Amino acid sequence: MYRQLFRSWLRIAAVVLLPCVLAACAAFGPRLETPQLSIAGVELVKGDLFEQRFKARLRVQNPNNVELAVRGITYTLELGGEELGRGLSGSSFVVPARGEAQFDMLVTANLAGTLLKIIERARRDGGMPDELAYHLRGQVKLDRGVVRTVPFDEKGSLRIR
Repeated sequence: MYRQLFRSWLRIAAVVLLPCVLAACAAFGPRLETPQLSIAGVELVKGDLFEQRFKARLRVQNPNNVELAVRGITYTLELGGEELGRGLSGSSFVVPARGEAQFDMLVTANLAGTLLKIIERARRDGGMPDELAYHLRGQVKLDRGVVRTVPFDEKGSLRIR
């Protein structure tokens, strides 16, 4: 009976203490600054009226003193305030410490629907702008280290004329 009581107490202690120990390890781990992601270029790969596939070339700048071994990226891309695409990039690559790297990812989108919304808004507002704002947000999933996900949220603009 004492043995069973001891095992039960040990399980409860493990359930209570394990999260505390993991939190303490995370607190003493390296503090990673958010990498900066920006769109270096966009190219249409394939498309029809309802679905388009783009190859987006992204630049990742690492402000940290350690290299980032990237396992993948989840993202949402908005263009002109409208969601253009979302998904997951499974390509692995390494961004050097205080350096940068570029990689390609495929974006599947309904550009026709997005453009119709943008054009309708431009018509209401008095004309098409020279540039469209983009908003890229998501998480970088790291292959190793105490911190395994680093969120990002980048904004910029693309010239359309």
